Amino acid sequence: MAAWRRAIELSLEDADVERLRSIAQSRTEPASRVERAQILLSYREDPSFFAVGQALGLHHQTVQRCVERAVVEGPMAALDDRPRPGKEPTITIEAKAWLTSLACRKAKESGYPHELWTTRLLARHAREHGPAQGHACLANLAQGTVCKILDQEEVKPHKVRYYLEQRDPEFAEKMAEVLCVYRKVKLLKNAAVASKKKPSDTVAIISYDEKPGIQAIATTTPDLPPEPHVHATFARDHEYKRYGTVSLLAGIDLLTGKVHALAKDRHRSREFIEFLKILDAAYPAHTAIHLILDNHSAHVSRETRAWLAEQPSGRFEFTFTPKHGSWLNLVEGFFSKLARSILRHIRVASKQELKDRLMAAVDYFKPSAQACSTAWFAGLSNGCPSQITLGQAGTCESRQKALWYFRVRCRAHLGFV
Repeated sequence: MAAWRRAIELSLEDADVERLRSIAQSRTEPASRVERAQILLSYREDPSFFAVGQALGLHHQTVQRCVERAVVEGPMAALDDRPRPGKEPTITIEAKAWLTSLACRKAKESGYPHELWTTRLLARHAREHGPAQGHACLANLAQGTVCKILDQEEVKPHKVRYYLEQRDPEFAEKMAEVLCVYRKVKLLKNAAVASKKKPSDTVAIISYDEKPGIQAIATTTPDLPPEPHVHATFARDHEYKRYGTVSLLAGIDLLTGKVHALAKDRHRSREFIEFLKILDAAYPAHTAIHLILDNHSAHVSRETRAWLAEQPSGRFEFTFTPKHGSWLNLVEGFFSKLARSILRHIRVASKQELKDRLMAAVDYFKPSAQACSTAWFAGLSNGCPSQITLGQAGTCESRQKALWYFRVRCRAHLGFV
């Protein structure tokens, strides 16, 4: 008489159970992995080969083999097929290394007009030059085999990912200066809340930048509106007419949320000075206007410096973001919102219409700008050391605290919702 099959004890860690459940419910995993994950989970609930096989529509021996392998090799290893002997590889390890080394150089270095390799070009080059380099196995190399070899080595010679070389040796110090200005705004806001008054008009802190190259584009034929059950979207002719570009000069008062803006055809020194004149007229004579801005040439030109020299001492003060660090400027969030909403698919009949709509957008977003300014600086206290006072705002220690805070938290507060 045949002996009873004894249940095998299968112990699964909580992490393994979570991973198996994820695989068992997946729609993208291979069917074999999904099936085996379901076997292990079902066997964990009911340790019976026959019961699990009937529940999943499988033979009990299939369930038994899967469970036995999970006990020996681990539950995750049991999901995959064991490696089969297969055909002996014809491409040697040395040939693969030579091909990978070749892919890590540019195609133009091998005499081709191409800047980068394509897998087809790389396969042809390997077929033509591989045997001469002592790799006869590459004489019949196929493009698909090249793709497999490069995938194994995680090399993608046909793609380019950009990076930014650090070109400002004082990046951290300049960033800390900007963050200390933001900390000063927070302290002024807290003082105003404590006194139940509006922020003092002795200082105005403006986050300023330009958004150049806004295209004034017109349609050549009217847009067609959506029609139910016919076409769901607006229809637009491919042809268009260009009227040029417009630059938007804008600054947000970080204390009040007020947006100052100017739409011009260009953004030279004279346009920047015109914006400064708008700020000069918007605030009382005793207000110190502090601008956070980038390193555009118009901000430090001879014309700009000459105009600033004519102003009362202390009227304007500039804090520059680090080179390639304009993302530290909060007004970039305003421009991002503008680009994603107002400027998206925009068509105008003239440059003047574009300017008018930009200024109308500034008025439309003023409540959002004020709310964003308030929310961002409210979040500044969540995790940022509160020991920094107005008297310490420029000290080295406070700058280090502000730098630490930025790295940990402040990116979550940049931008409009």
